[in-house]
Amino acid sequence: MTPDLPLTRDIVLVGGGHAHALVLRMWGMRPLPGARLTLIDPAPEAAYSGMLPGHVAGHYPRSALMIDLVRLARFAGARLITAAATGIDRAARRVLVAGRPPVRYDILSLDIGVTSDLPDLPGFAAHGHAAKPLAPFADAWAAHLAAVAAGAPRAAAVIGGGLAGAELAMAMAHRLGPGAVGVIEAAPAPLPGVSPGARRVILAAMARLGIALRCGVRAVEVGPRAVALADGTELASAFTVGAAGARAHPWLAGTGLHLTGGFVTVGPTLASIGDPAVFAAGDCAHLARAPRPKAGVFAVRAAPVLWQNLRAAAGAGRPRPFRPQRAYLKLVSLGTRRAVADRGGLAASGAWVWRWKDRIDRRFMDRLNRLSPMPPPAPPAVAAAGALSDDARRPLCGGCAAKVGPAALAEALAALPAAGRADLVLGAGGDAAVLDLGAGRRQMLSADVLRAFTADWGLLARIAAVHALGDLWAAGARPQAALALVTLPRMSDPLAAATLAEILAAAAPVFAAEGAAIAGGHSAVGAELSVGFAVTGLADADPPDAAAARPGDALILTKPLGTGVILAAEMALAAPAAAVAAALDTMARPQGAAAALLAPVARGMTDVTGFGLAGHLLRLLDAAGLSARIDLSALPVLEGAEALMAAGLRSTLHAANAAHAGPRCRLPPGPRAELLFDPQTAGGLVAAVPAGAAAELLAAIRTGGLGAAALIGRLEAGPPAIRA
Repeated sequence: MTPDLPLTRDIVLVGGGHAHALVLRMWGMRPLPGARLTLIDPAPEAAYSGMLPGHVAGHYPRSALMIDLVRLARFAGARLITAAATGIDRAARRVLVAGRPPVRYDILSLDIGVTSDLPDLPGFAAHGHAAKPLAPFADAWAAHLAAVAAGAPRAAAVIGGGLAGAELAMAMAHRLGPGAVGVIEAAPAPLPGVSPGARRVILAAMARLGIALRCGVRAVEVGPRAVALADGTELASAFTVGAAGARAHPWLAGTGLHLTGGFVTVGPTLASIGDPAVFAAGDCAHLARAPRPKAGVFAVRAAPVLWQNLRAAAGAGRPRPFRPQRAYLKLVSLGTRRAVADRGGLAASGAWVWRWKDRIDRRFMDRLNRLSPMPPPAPPAVAAAGALSDDARRPLCGGCAAKVGPAALAEALAALPAAGRADLVLGAGGDAAVLDLGAGRRQMLSADVLRAFTADWGLLARIAAVHALGDLWAAGARPQAALALVTLPRMSDPLAAATLAEILAAAAPVFAAEGAAIAGGHSAVGAELSVGFAVTGLADADPPDAAAARPGDALILTKPLGTGVILAAEMALAAPAAAVAAALDTMARPQGAAAALLAPVARGMTDVTGFGLAGHLLRLLDAAGLSARIDLSALPVLEGAEALMAAGLRSTLHAANAAHAGPRCRLPPGPRAELLFDPQTAGGLVAAVPAGAAAELLAAIRTGGLGAAALIGRLEAGPPAIRA
C-alpha cells in the first residue's frame, strides 16, 4: 500500500472461503491504494473442500487441506480478525463480531460457506457431526479415529446420499474398513444430478467398500451408538455425519438482506439485491439470474469478478457481471486412490482420474499457500557507509523488537543527570519509576509504545495494554490509570474516528479488569501505526528487590518464549498460522493475577520484553550480585518458535541482544539457547523466589489458568552470568 495516500475506504471480507482466499491473493499482487482490506474469520486457517475426502481417507495429512489465512492476509496487506461474525448493522455499516467491538465497513463481502447441521433431527446436536464447516468436521473425524484406535466401535453413518455424502462415506469406509459405514437417504434413489455412467461407478465403489445404502427412509433420531430410522430399524453408528444438503448460517436471517432460502440473493455483479454495499460469493450466495448448485467451482470462478467489483465499488474501475458456466466438471474420489469424472453426461474413472484431481487440488493450494513477499523498492545507487548493509536493509520488526538496542539505550541512560528529587525513589533504568507519596505509599510510572506488527488494530491495542502493564506488575503495583499514545497512518476522518474507537474499546477492558481506567492520552498522524500507553500504579511497598536474592533461589518464568522470531517469520510469510495464532493469544493474556501471587514472595522480579530473557535476567542478576543456572529443556517455548530459529529466522533486535548479553551468557550452541535473546512483546514475568515456595507458586499459577509458568533454573553464587 502506498503510505503517502490516506486510507479512505474500508473493504471488509467476512469468511475465508475459496472466493475470498483468491481475492486476497489477487489483492496482494495488485493492491488498491487508499483502501483498507479486512478479513474476518473464526480461525487462522480455512479448509479446502476439494481435499477433505482425501484427508478423511488418509491420503492427505490435515496440513495439506488448510489454507493459511494469516499468510494470505500478510501477503495482501490486509488485517485478519480471527473471530466469528455474528451479524451486520447495515444502517451503521458495522459487522458485529463475537468478543470484539463492531468492525466498520464501506463495502462488505460475504463468503461464509454453509452448514450441513441438522438442528431439527433429535440427538444430532449431541451425537452428530455436520460435514460443513469443514475444519470442525476434520477435528471430529480425527477424534473418532483416535477412539477407534483405542478400542471404540468403528461403525459410522452418513445422513444424505447425494454426491457429497457418498464421497465422504467412501472415504470413511476406506479408512475404517469394509462394513463399517452406512448411508441414509430419504429419497427413493441416491445421487441426484449425477449422470448414469458416474452413478454406476460410484454405486459399484460403494458396494466394494461394503457401504450399507438405505434409501427411501428418514433418520428420526441420532444416538451415541446408532441412528434410529422411520421404519423402526436402526443403523449402527458411533460417528454420524450430516451431509443432507446445505443450510445457510442462521445469523444471515437477522441482517435484513434479501435472502432466497436463507442465502444472500445477489445480482450479476455479485452485489446483494437491495444493498449495493454488500456482496456475496460462494455457497452462501444465491445467483438470482443464474441459480447454480452449491459447488466450490463457482466460488473459484467468481473470485476474479468479485475482486474487480470490490475495487469498482471503492471507486476504481467499472464492475463486470459474473457468468457462471452451465455445465461443470465433477471429480469425485472413490475412497481409494481412484476417482470418477462427470461432466455433461459423460463419465470416466480410474486411478488416472484421481491423479488428475490430485494435481488440480495441489495446484490450487500451491497458489494460495506458496507465497513470496512482494519485492521491496530498489535501493538507491549511492548511500552513506553502512546504509546498504544486509542488516540495514532488512524490514524492521514490530512490537518490542522495534526497540533501540540495549547497548545504545544503556549509553544514553548513563548520560542522564541525577534526578535531584527526594521523592523519586527509583528513576531511569528500572522497570518503572517509583515515587514516594508519603505514609509508606508508592506510585509507579511507566510507558510503552509498540510499532504495529499486526493489522488487527484492536488486537494490537489489547496487546499494547498488556505490554504496558508489565512494568507495573513486575513492580508489584496495582494499576491505576493509563494514557493512550496512538499514531495513526493517514486516513479519512470517518476511518480515523472508527479506528481510534476500535483501539480504545479493545484496550479499555484490559485496564478495567485490573481496576484501572484510560484517562486520556495523545493522538497523532504519522507514517505508520503505533499504539502504546503511559501507566501509573499504586503500591504499599517498594518493588521486589533483587538485592535480597540468595543462592538457591528458584527462577520462575510465566510465559513461553518465541514471540519475536514468530512475528519476524510471519512478516516473511514463513510462520505457520497456528504458531502465529498461539503467539498472539499468549501476548494478549494479562498477568495481573500471576503477578499478585509472585510479588509478595519474590526477591526480585522483572518482565521479559524487548531485550529477551537473557537481557532482562542479567539486569536482575546485576542487582542480586549472583549468577544463574538455566535448564534449557525446562524453558516454555511457543509452538514453532524453535524450528523457525533453527531455520535461521531472527527478529531485527536479536543480534543486538545477543551481542550485549553474549559475553556473560555461557550457553551451548543451538536454537533453544538462541531463544534467550529473542525479543518478547508482552512477555512473561521472571521472578526469583525462595526454593521452598516455588512448587506451590507454580501450582497456583497453573491451576488458576494463569499461564504456562515453569521453573527454569536457580540462582548461584558467582559473578552475574547465565550458564546452562
